[in-house]
Amino acid sequence: MDKEQLIPWENRPEGLREVLWRYSKNPIVGRYDIPGSNSIFNSAVVPFKKGFAGVFRSDNKSVQMNIYAGFSEDGINWEINHEPIQMQPGNTDMIESDYKYDPRVTFIEDRYWVTWCNGYHGPTIGIAYTFDFVEFYQCENAFLPYNRNGVLFPEKINGKYAMLSRPSDNGHTPFGDIYISYSPDMKFWGEHRSVMKVADFEKSAWQCTKIGAGSVPIRVSDGWLMFYHGVINTCRGFRYSMGAAILDANNPSKVLYRSQPYLLAPNEAYELTGDVPNVVFPCATLTDNEKIAVYYGAADTVIALAFGYVDEIVDFVKSNSL
Repeated sequence: MDKEQLIPWENRPEGLREVLWRYSKNPIVGRYDIPGSNSIFNSAVVPFKKGFAGVFRSDNKSVQMNIYAGFSEDGINWEINHEPIQMQPGNTDMIESDYKYDPRVTFIEDRYWVTWCNGYHGPTIGIAYTFDFVEFYQCENAFLPYNRNGVLFPEKINGKYAMLSRPSDNGHTPFGDIYISYSPDMKFWGEHRSVMKVADFEKSAWQCTKIGAGSVPIRVSDGWLMFYHGVINTCRGFRYSMGAAILDANNPSKVLYRSQPYLLAPNEAYELTGDVPNVVFPCATLTDNEKIAVYYGAADTVIALAFGYVDEIVDFVKSNSL
């Protein structure tokens, strides 16, 4: 990140004690900010040049799911391309895709890597890279169907690329745990290990049905800070909330701490009401190592922003761990 580059920020409202707080002007991206869109949500943002770039999920009015590139000077006001990303062959000629949704983006070594839920005979994890957010090169899918929530670590671990994911089924999965997999070349993936399972209902019901990795993990002094979503199945359907965990730096399949209370749950109108009510779904973070901005999808309809201090979040997770 450029030394002069500042992450989006708004001070904690006076009197508020929560570890994360919402941007007062949420949502920052509306459902119709691309012509012909039905919704724009669950999207990824990274520092780029003097500002920021992102890969955005937009469902059109046929509810076809695709991803779009966008740019911003301040991380809040976005210009999103009106046409979806067109992929070129990367390490494969097989770039077939029935749909694309819920992207994540991270910079590793010399390029930006994009992962998303890719439609190939069911949902799996698609991978692509770009140097400029103009040309994108699609690679081999990471896994067989069915899988979701593919999130890359921002650096190699023990000399290998590492990715979190959540094996699933072909529908609105009523289950799901987080796993990690490794690759020597971003093409062949293996060494699959369990990371986190759903919590017991009696101990932490907000995450008792399914969980999934959210934004790209952040390196902190205690290990890797990972935001994730947790789901409870209520009498009104699924309810998605946000928590955080700290994973071991050298062996991220080992969970050191995991938040028992949620950090953020559906509360505002734009989180409670939309195409899928009661959803807070983190997909990206920006940090200057002191402060943090978390981008999240709200009610599967719009994009919102929350803020916090890294040390406070880490202390909260460690002090309130399952």
